[in-house]
Amino acid sequence: MTFTDETKAFHLLQNISYYRLSGYWYPLLADKQLHIFKPGSTFEAAYSMYKFDCEFRQLLIVELEKIEVAVRTQIAYILSSQYHAHWFEDSSLFSNPVRHAKVLAKIDEEYSRSDEEFIMAFKRKYSDHFPPSWMTMEIASFGTLSILYGNLLPGRAKRAIAAYFGLADTVFASWLHCIVYIRNICAHHSRLWNKSLSIRPLMPRSPRNTFIALPASGTQQTYFILSMIIYLLNKVNPNHSFVSRFRELLRRYPSIDIRAMGFPADWINEKLWKDRF
Repeated sequence: MTFTDETKAFHLLQNISYYRLSGYWYPLLADKQLHIFKPGSTFEAAYSMYKFDCEFRQLLIVELEKIEVAVRTQIAYILSSQYHAHWFEDSSLFSNPVRHAKVLAKIDEEYSRSDEEFIMAFKRKYSDHFPPSWMTMEIASFGTLSILYGNLLPGRAKRAIAAYFGLADTVFASWLHCIVYIRNICAHHSRLWNKSLSIRPLMPRSPRNTFIALPASGTQQTYFILSMIIYLLNKVNPNHSFVSRFRELLRRYPSIDIRAMGFPADWINEKLWKDRF
């Protein structure tokens, strides 16, 4: 691997670390066992992939927040309407009692350390152990919400939450699990752009709205994950500009190989991926 500017490279390695950057020159290796680079490989090419990935994660995290807020809202609203304000404490509503006990303990931890003003006001005024769900779900982690939803017994309320997002409940549960995973990758600044996920979100058989065809690369690569996010954004933020902003990001980094992200050759023709404006 060659260096155009060794002084700059040394500075970057001091502040980013060899180990973190090395994940981005992996695609440049001709022999990944012996760590022999392809002819013409440059440090600058690897750093360009790193910068693309940083901007890519920043683009995603903003949209994931919108999805997360919508999920919190629907879970609290539908389950409180169907059952009662403290449904999350009711073990009879969940399929796995041990998992429910663990997640309730996690909620208790999150509640105990919360310094949100509305939580402090509730503690001063009421003696209930937990606030009603529309308050509690605001301080529960997104991972906690995902586990709560996945552990709900099958029924009308669970289907209604998923149906709001145009999905079957089993598919929605798998998508939630995946989105939590992606959110954590973004929050910890880990490599994402060409990552093959260790979890497998389900392909919806009969999505209620426009979606993609099952990609040959499967559901564990970035293309499918982005398609999931667009599908959900089309519901929670119909005027979003995610597709156009992602295309602009690709235009600014023309060396990025989108095939490594699982994009099929004809992705541009998928209706879901058409620019909305």
